[in-house]
Amino acid sequence: MDKYRNKYRIPSARLQNWDYGSNGAYFITICTAHRQLFFGEIENGVMLLNDAGKLAEKFWLEIPQRYPFIELGNYVVMPNHTHGILIIEKELNVETRFNASQPTTTTKPPQRGGITGDKNPMLHENISRILNWYKGRCTFEIRQMNAGFGWQSRFHDHIIRSAASFERIQTYIETNPENWQNDKFYPK
Repeated sequence: MDKYRNKYRIPSARLQNWDYGSNGAYFITICTAHRQLFFGEIENGVMLLNDAGKLAEKFWLEIPQRYPFIELGNYVVMPNHTHGILIIEKELNVETRFNASQPTTTTKPPQRGGITGDKNPMLHENISRILNWYKGRCTFEIRQMNAGFGWQSRFHDHIIRSAASFERIQTYIETNPENWQNDKFYPK
């Protein structure tokens, strides 16, 4: 059983010791598989969404309905990626912070989360769970139109830690279609 232990593991791109379910603003970038142009095209600095792009936008806008503790900042669906700011704003009080993790009975709760147990990020209200839902929902619907659609397996995140950084990122997202030809995701 120890034969492949940690041999093929890809190091996490997440900031160690950071709770990605904690209140804050997160700049997210999600790319399509092989950066294929699935979502439309840019003409004269304006993103023209095709049907797949409209679905990607629709499901992004549905995130706060599914996760009421999320507020959306600026976002843009580009031809081969999506940028957006997710703001986690959970109500924090003594009950939710300290009692939620405590079992209410003396019996041991059933094991959840596979081998990772309660450390499984899909059991918690965090960025990974939200983006797992978003990518899964998009994939299911877009594959009804285009069976070849897919996402890269990961996503990029940046924890926004200052008002100046927030404003700079908001502007970057807003002007991304205008600067498409200079974008690192622009097909060369």
